[in-house]
Amino acid sequence: MDSPSTALSGSPAPALRTTAPEPVRGRSAGVATMVGSGLSNQVGAAIGSLAFPVLGPLGVVAVRQYVAALVLFAVGRPRLRDFTWAQWRPVLGLAVVFGTMNLSLYTAIDRIGLGLAVTLEFLGPLTIALAAARRRVDALCAVLAAAGVVTLMRPQPSTDYPGMGLGLLAACCWASYILLNRSVGRRIPGAQGSAAAAGVSALTFLPIGVILVLHRTPSAEAVGYAVAAGVLSSAVPYLADLFTLRRVPAQAFGLFMSVNPLLAALVGRLFLGQDLGPTEWASIGAIVAANMLSMLVRHR
Repeated sequence: MDSPSTALSGSPAPALRTTAPEPVRGRSAGVATMVGSGLSNQVGAAIGSLAFPVLGPLGVVAVRQYVAALVLFAVGRPRLRDFTWAQWRPVLGLAVVFGTMNLSLYTAIDRIGLGLAVTLEFLGPLTIALAAARRRVDALCAVLAAAGVVTLMRPQPSTDYPGMGLGLLAACCWASYILLNRSVGRRIPGAQGSAAAAGVSALTFLPIGVILVLHRTPSAEAVGYAVAAGVLSSAVPYLADLFTLRRVPAQAFGLFMSVNPLLAALVGRLFLGQDLGPTEWASIGAIVAANMLSMLVRHR
């Protein structure tokens, strides 16, 4: 999950409107923003991977955490001195999950490519959504998604199981992020909790940045790629989500988020030359279809 999007992070959805719906122009702007947010997120990850040869996934994630902290602090403006220990506990857990999620995802991208890594990570929110359901159609969606995963991870000479495992670790972290974010949202108003978690995560990664600079001064180009990843995959999606959720229903937002694995596969092919075979495309399509079907039926 690359960005702390409200709909998939488990934060309270906007209240149902009792007044007339917004003008079509407002919703069109919201849809356009969703498209831009999804592309920005995946293009940012692709650009960040260009810095892997110099900074490695760890260095790129460290820079991304710095950028995310700056943006979230500016938006959330947390009053840290007012936090109680009961509020700090889920915040610290969220900080650990936030950093681990991004590190495992970027390391998976380095090993198995952008499209497959994001698809496996997407299993986190999908599992949370299906676990809370009790309908037959959700069982069908779970079977469909499981079939896609089994096909993706089928034994082959070229299968990178450590990379696949890191993608699944990112999925577990995203699921944990959703549950922790709900707890933080109940205890701390606004975006203060997310901002505090991002700040703690950035402080954790600060020694890594210092060691990288002292060990070998990175090139300006590599740092630029990493900063671009932070801006495009953290700052832009987060701000875009705030804009979008005011203009489109939460169900439509979550439905569009389902296509992110497809966007990641397309960006990986166009920007990084990471070609996928027909079987991989079919597996990604099955996982995306499972989430879209579940959300469409739930909305109805």
